[in-house]
Amino acid sequence: MATTELGAALRHWRDRVPPQAVGLPTGGRRRAAGLRREELSQLASISADYIIRLEQGRAANPSPQVVEALARALRLTQDERAHFFHLAGLAVPGPGTIPRHITPGIHRMLDRLTGTPVAVFDAAWTQLLANPLYTALMGEWQGNDLNAVWRNFVNPHSRVRDTPESKGALQAAHVADLRRTAGRYPDDPDLTSLIAELRRTSARFNDLWESGAVSEHPAARKTIDHPQVGALTLDCDVLSVAASDLRIMIYTAQPGTEDADRLALLDVIGTQLLAE
Repeated sequence: MATTELGAALRHWRDRVPPQAVGLPTGGRRRAAGLRREELSQLASISADYIIRLEQGRAANPSPQVVEALARALRLTQDERAHFFHLAGLAVPGPGTIPRHITPGIHRMLDRLTGTPVAVFDAAWTQLLANPLYTALMGEWQGNDLNAVWRNFVNPHSRVRDTPESKGALQAAHVADLRRTAGRYPDDPDLTSLIAELRRTSARFNDLWESGAVSEHPAARKTIDHPQVGALTLDCDVLSVAASDLRIMIYTAQPGTEDADRLALLDVIGTQLLAE
């Protein structure tokens, strides 16, 4: 039983989210229409035990990162998210920090793109949300690798087929875009830490950072070497959400092509592999 106002609110928000609304199966007997703690744990990448302790009042001071992750998974409105921060004894992130909230409207839009690989990134290119087909296509990331800039400079493992020229161009675009983001959000500690760590870890990143260029990430056509369905050449478009600087990355195939057939096959077998 919840013993704090935070715990009661968290339980209420969990109970009102039907599993089908977040792409989870609805089979089997369920005691409530909402999310199980284990399902919320999966969606937010937070341990189910910690969620239990929050709901029961045995943990009362979640970090801002935990609050943000739970707010996204529970599809809270801006006002509910602000209330969640207040209950956790935290200040709502100010205008000098990167927005990381995904509104219910954006969630509903993504729900309608079930046959399309889609992911949502914040202004620093940290992945906030990916639908099952995107994860099946690109792989599942954890920790620092959730940030696309980090992966581009530090992690050599990628399914995207790159030439030295295309990789260099993407790296330059990422750095220029990240510098633009740093100018817009000078008070964001996670962004400051990311840039400092990249400058320490990657000489290439540091050289590009020193160059001073500023730009936005462009659209592209990419070939992904997938271990189950083979190579897919897809259009990669990045949409920006006004007032939040969220980036929605969408992969699409030209209709009637082998790439479209392989993407449809991946929609069947790839999401099954993730479920296993």
